[in-house]
Amino acid sequence: MWFLVAIFGYLLLAIVLVLDKIILTKNVGRPVVYAFYSTIFMLGAFLIYPFGVQNLMGMDWVIAIVSGLSFGFALWTMYLAVARGEASHIDPFIGGVVTIFTFLLSSFYLGEGLSNTQMLGIGILLFASFLLSFEKTKQHSGFHVGFLWAILSGILFAISHVSAKYIYTTYDFLSGFVWTRGFVGFVAFFALLSPAVWKTFSPSRKKDKKAQYLQNRKRKFTVILVTINKIIGVVAVICVQFSSSIGKTAPVFAMTGVQYALMFFMIYGLTRVSPRILKEYFTRRELIIETIAIIFVVVGSALFVL
Repeated sequence: MWFLVAIFGYLLLAIVLVLDKIILTKNVGRPVVYAFYSTIFMLGAFLIYPFGVQNLMGMDWVIAIVSGLSFGFALWTMYLAVARGEASHIDPFIGGVVTIFTFLLSSFYLGEGLSNTQMLGIGILLFASFLLSFEKTKQHSGFHVGFLWAILSGILFAISHVSAKYIYTTYDFLSGFVWTRGFVGFVAFFALLSPAVWKTFSPSRKKDKKAQYLQNRKRKFTVILVTINKIIGVVAVICVQFSSSIGKTAPVFAMTGVQYALMFFMIYGLTRVSPRILKEYFTRRELIIETIAIIFVVVGSALFVL
């Protein structure tokens, strides 16, 4: 069951990542602004508190806070990375880093053991993620500063995943989800320190009525698009977190390669069919490498159900 739930969650996350790139390049522009609107939504998780959510005990509060804050800052640094590179490369690279550190942390802190077949699957998915991260564009050739932000993002995601898994093993899923995801919203208060965020609350000062109308229309469209994206994201996170709570942490998050393979197809399709919405630079060599990587994703994921 955990495998099917994880697959569905990663399909939704692939859609979220594509929309993230569109919103960052076409609508928002500043990663800190998008980080604010992406995390503030998660405060809504606390509204579920009256419906049977358990209070945490002792140091479990600290672990839940660490899980939430690290997830929020992981999103922020991911947006910084994607803004400096192409999503079809940066996001898979983050997935590879997440796989490495989730496996190391879950083995050390949670004592999770894996079969030889699952270890092979993790290795194949990790290799596929790094193949998918090969970047050759007009602006970049190989490693660039965006990948430094990506490394930090991957480490933070891994910390969040493993600490959340600890909470799920101690409390019921609803309680674990509310506390670990609700604290993600506190990252929005850090983003509020940026003047760029405050400017989004200010009304347009343009005297040209037509320009003001178009700007207000764009702002409303952006809010609607971000809201839809975040709703899809919440459903996706619930699916992935639930699959992690009933399965082992490392295999679930190693399957992020499926997410990046789906994302690649979506971005390539938009580039070919509707470049005005989203366009990325693809070379013939790149397409061959990424096709091979996708084959490895299918093989690696299949090893988890054998």
